[in-house]
Amino acid sequence: MSCCFFSSFLTVCMTNCPTLIVTVGLPARGKTYISKKLTRYLNWIDVPTKEFNVGQYRRECVKIYKSFEFFRPDNEEGLKIRKQCALAALNDVRQFLTDEGGQVAVFDATNTTRERRETIIRFAEQNGFKVFFVESVCEDPDVIAENIVQVKLGSPDYTHCNTEEAVADFMKRIKCYENSYQPLDEELDRDLSFIKIIDVGRRYLVNRVQDHIQSRIVYYLMNIHITPRSIYLCRHGESDLNIKGRIGGDSGLSARGKEFAKALSQFIQSQNIRDLKVWTSQMKRTIQTAEALGVPYEQWKALNEIDAGVCEELMYEEIQQRYPQEFALRDQDKYRYRYPKGCIQVVRWSQSV
Repeated sequence: MSCCFFSSFLTVCMTNCPTLIVTVGLPARGKTYISKKLTRYLNWIDVPTKEFNVGQYRRECVKIYKSFEFFRPDNEEGLKIRKQCALAALNDVRQFLTDEGGQVAVFDATNTTRERRETIIRFAEQNGFKVFFVESVCEDPDVIAENIVQVKLGSPDYTHCNTEEAVADFMKRIKCYENSYQPLDEELDRDLSFIKIIDVGRRYLVNRVQDHIQSRIVYYLMNIHITPRSIYLCRHGESDLNIKGRIGGDSGLSARGKEFAKALSQFIQSQNIRDLKVWTSQMKRTIQTAEALGVPYEQWKALNEIDAGVCEELMYEEIQQRYPQEFALRDQDKYRYRYPKGCIQVVRWSQSV
């Protein structure tokens, strides 16, 4: 792992050479969902990442989708087109990782045969890329059916079909892959780096994690949820220092802040949320806001407001007068700005959450 520091913003180069993430699995196993979530996460932690969905390349090549017949293993024309699309996607992967400053590419496709995966491995070796496979295995018919209804029915492939026709066709498409599917094997593929996600996270198999970025990928994939859930983000009530216009500090709630906490409690009660979990920072103002809810809460240091360093407890007017250059830098990029002698940017501070 190499760490590079540039200017006042912390930029971490987490890989010595680019990484190619390759999805594996039958259709309707959540591969594209995983690819999108993983791509968003890695970009969020400042690792330049891009997703390459082979299905999109196929739709650009074949404008009108007719039926599952296109995916039949004995459909030579279909096989030829799908191979061309995969190669076109890999060519774009090469350009992104070699010429465009990318560090991670996510190659989103079924990749269900050992032959296809060996082709990808050779491609990576020729270009100096590391390969990490992400396989999603699911045999639960309810989960598969739900995935088809929630995701696949909205696909451009089925814009002109009713629900019953689309489900029937997609189930036949899955059958086209099942006979030739060769899952990653603990023995045959023991030299490969991969994670196998079984039954939507009920069990995991992790093999030969080689570097920091792969360990980050594994950690993230073992902690994501694919079932819908609601997350409420709420600021604390007004604090005493808010009234004075000063940033940072650790003051308690003002009178208006306490009224806000009561109103928040009434709102949460009206939502009838089951298994409610409340997280706060370790600051007095957030703890006092949470206490009004009358439910257990958990304090996280990672949720603390970032330390303003030399500007702590100053008013913005005072910062502008004493540190005009810093005031201008913060105004230009609040997301990445770091106060002098302050803590690192909030993205890195809150990753554990």
